[in-house]
Amino acid sequence: MNQKTLFLGKILKKLQKTLKMSTQNAATKQKSGSGAKKQKSGNGATIFAYLVIPVALIVCEIIFHKVFGNVSHFTDATRSKAANGDYFGIVYKGGFIVPLLMTLFLLVFTFSIERFFALAKSSGKKSNDAFVRMIQKMLGEGKISEAIAECNKQGGSLANVVQAGLHKYQVMLTEENMDKEQKILAIQKELEETTALELPGLEKNLVVISTISNIGTLVALLGTVIGMIKSFAALGESNDSGALAEGISEALINTAVGIATSAIAIIMYNLFTTRIDKLTYAIEEAGFSIVQTFAANNK
Repeated sequence: MNQKTLFLGKILKKLQKTLKMSTQNAATKQKSGSGAKKQKSGNGATIFAYLVIPVALIVCEIIFHKVFGNVSHFTDATRSKAANGDYFGIVYKGGFIVPLLMTLFLLVFTFSIERFFALAKSSGKKSNDAFVRMIQKMLGEGKISEAIAECNKQGGSLANVVQAGLHKYQVMLTEENMDKEQKILAIQKELEETTALELPGLEKNLVVISTISNIGTLVALLGTVIGMIKSFAALGESNDSGALAEGISEALINTAVGIATSAIAIIMYNLFTTRIDKLTYAIEEAGFSIVQTFAANNK
């Protein structure tokens, strides 16, 4: 049991290390893009990630041994054979890789929910397309203060970037020591810095889902190979083809769970990255409108 626990711990530590490296890279990007500005706090999401991974492993280990490994699912107290048609017992016979795969599945489910609510909050109250069109209309009419007020109502990453750009827009209107090109560059820089602060928060914890989509199938295949080795070893000792078939069936449990986990992780990762791409495009479009409006209205 100690060797099994050590193996599971190593896998989870690698996952946490990957998450830590991603967090550090995001922080570096924030620092490089924010200048003297204070970084937005993302500690909540990071702490959430560090807590969820070990808790998920513990929960899945308990479920695996106490629920799936309950003696009622087997023909005898030694758990040597699952009861006929009892899938709980069959899953338990899949081996010690199964709780790790269950942990990966639970992590995908948990982080998908977390990202869903985080991105929903970052998207603001109204449709981003409608918000961008409204801002463009207000800019065309010269209603800068009203546009800033709408940003406060909208909330979210897009509104934060637009609001920062509009504040800089107002400052540049009264700036007398800079020429037009310098003012435009100042607005662009403000937009870029604010965007650099917002984007890492949108991508937080996606590295966990991405990692699971890559390693889920590999871990499953490892469990399957281990199960196949045990099955053929047992065949060599007893020459029982029925036992071999049963052992192969149990080994393939790992493959099924791993493929399902990776497939769900890939789908969720693509869904979230698509939403982030749309939000990023809306930010770029709004920023372009602010810069172009200033260039057109100020000679």
